[in-house]
Amino acid sequence: MTKRKILITSALPYANGPTHLGHMLEYIQTDIWSRFQKLRGHETYYVCADDAHGTPIMLNAQKQGISPEEMVKNVSIERQRDFADFNIEFDNYHSTHSEENRDLSALIYKRLDEKGHIKKRTISQLFDPEKSIFLPDRFVTGTCPTCDAPDQNGDSCDACGATYSPTELKNPRSVMSGATPVLKDSEHFFFDLPAFESMLKEWLHSGSLQAEMANKLEEWFADGLQQWDISRDAPYFGFEIPGAPGKYFYVWLDAPIGYMASFKNLCDKKGMDFDAFWGEDSQAELYHFIGKDIIYFHSLFWPAMLDGANFRKPTNVFAHGFVTVNGAKMSKSKGTFIKARTYLEHLDPEFLRYYFAAKLNGGITDLDLNLEDFAQRVNSDLVGKVVNIASRCAGFISKKFDGKMSDTVLEPELIAQFQTAADSIALHYEQREYSRAIREIMALADKANQFIDAQAPWVLIKDEQTQAQAHDVCSAGLNMFKILMTYLKPVLPGMAANVEQFLNTELTWESAQTVLKGHAINKFKALMQRVDMDKVNLMLEESKESLEASNKPALDPNSPLAKEPIGEEIEFNDFAKVDLRVAKIAKAEHVEGAEKLLKLTLDLGGETRQVFAGIKSAYAPEDIEGKLTVMVANLKPRKMRFGMSEGMVLAAGPGGKEIYILNPDEGSEPGMRVM
Repeated sequence: MTKRKILITSALPYANGPTHLGHMLEYIQTDIWSRFQKLRGHETYYVCADDAHGTPIMLNAQKQGISPEEMVKNVSIERQRDFADFNIEFDNYHSTHSEENRDLSALIYKRLDEKGHIKKRTISQLFDPEKSIFLPDRFVTGTCPTCDAPDQNGDSCDACGATYSPTELKNPRSVMSGATPVLKDSEHFFFDLPAFESMLKEWLHSGSLQAEMANKLEEWFADGLQQWDISRDAPYFGFEIPGAPGKYFYVWLDAPIGYMASFKNLCDKKGMDFDAFWGEDSQAELYHFIGKDIIYFHSLFWPAMLDGANFRKPTNVFAHGFVTVNGAKMSKSKGTFIKARTYLEHLDPEFLRYYFAAKLNGGITDLDLNLEDFAQRVNSDLVGKVVNIASRCAGFISKKFDGKMSDTVLEPELIAQFQTAADSIALHYEQREYSRAIREIMALADKANQFIDAQAPWVLIKDEQTQAQAHDVCSAGLNMFKILMTYLKPVLPGMAANVEQFLNTELTWESAQTVLKGHAINKFKALMQRVDMDKVNLMLEESKESLEASNKPALDPNSPLAKEPIGEEIEFNDFAKVDLRVAKIAKAEHVEGAEKLLKLTLDLGGETRQVFAGIKSAYAPEDIEGKLTVMVANLKPRKMRFGMSEGMVLAAGPGGKEIYILNPDEGSEPGMRVM
């Protein structure tokens, strides 16, 4: 087997809050892959860092009365403790607020600028006159310019799915002060992304992305690539742009460079060759594990920046989906928004590592943490199958045979089945099809238990004439257990370390092909306890946030926003223009690339309309097909990124799963007007 040189990264966690189980999916997925590559003997490095820059961090630090540097340091200490306790093993963990990152960001910017890829132009931005700061998109709220939904973010509407510039919002307000923003001109620096269009099109379909991600990114080319604003005005926590006082690199420029900076820091500490992994001619492999929500940064801007600055591009960018809990988005009120530390206070981290692995594949579908299934699967698979093999065999060897395994290899054909599975299991790990690897490992565990059940060593050990056979059976069982734990070592490193101490041998991928004979083992100790649902429920209870706020007005009466009227008053004649009609949902479909929208085909009694509705969090398409609803039939059609929307479906609720289609009374017919 050829030894590979592999560099692996996870997305850099933003240093503005605690780690939760949604975050942990990515780091567990990446850590399993890194541990697997190391177990196979490849030269592998896994690096990460805190994403430490940006307006939110600056403002949060101000609120706490400390410097951004101090806040980032405090968050990093807690986060690294969480990672370590979940057995996430980085070869280096650094920060984007580092000298390595400052130097590399300046170098990449300089090379891009020298090649003419940096453009300058004056733009108008919303400015908070009270705080004297330009407002990022998410720091502006107002009325959607498309559907008039109130309290929408400055970049997109949760109600109708429209995207827009914050300057297009109606009645905009600063989230920071409640003041009405004003437009102010400022010179900004832009990265000329369109110059890299042909390179990016080729790279996207080179096998460097999952097919569904590559197809999704084609939409950007269809709409035309745009120059990317890479600068922000002071005050801003980040790196000042060389030669441009008062101008700072946008956090998303220096964040991915943080991968390089963390590895550079490792190289400097260990005397390694940085260019062997990042140079244009590098033959090493480079892999990024990220969430699907940041795919365009890593698959458009990032490879273009690297290409323009004479660095190598990633071998692959692996995107994953989000975590839901009990079939719904994580909820603070329900206690399913679970912090990593809260989990660790109640449950074994390897339970979660195993459960995630048992459900992960190489795609980007969301993963549901069903807590009852979580408990049942861990108890059944790990305790009831894998650990059960060792617990049923070890005691007899320790008590009756001086802690030494038999010299006889019983059932060599069966053990060979376990050994020959190494190639297929390795392929599953390599392709990030962890769930397939787990299924194959558990199928082998079933065979081992069936073998032990059939041989019944607890019966054989009672008769002196069959005790030798009992010795052979238990030794065969432990050899099968050793192979299984070798295959599970990337997923369960803590348990594997205890098994190595118990079996008195290191678990390596090659050693799975070696049968232990006449080998001394240590006394068996319990390797894993069962999941206790009482502890799971206590974890949920402690994760719940107070619901007192729901009994208060939506806004504090002293808030500047609360002093504004709800909205402009209209005359009855204006409202009478709204044509509300009963419509039958003839067809409902998912919208490729949209997290909140469903595409509805509405039957108005002979006429059909296509409408995009932001109700995906509450309804699956099959749940609403054939149902009646109410729609605004005379709303002017508008072109969205996903197609033309020819009306609006009426729905209400607090959000998330609780969005309710307004169903007309039974007996209504499609096309009837609602009075």
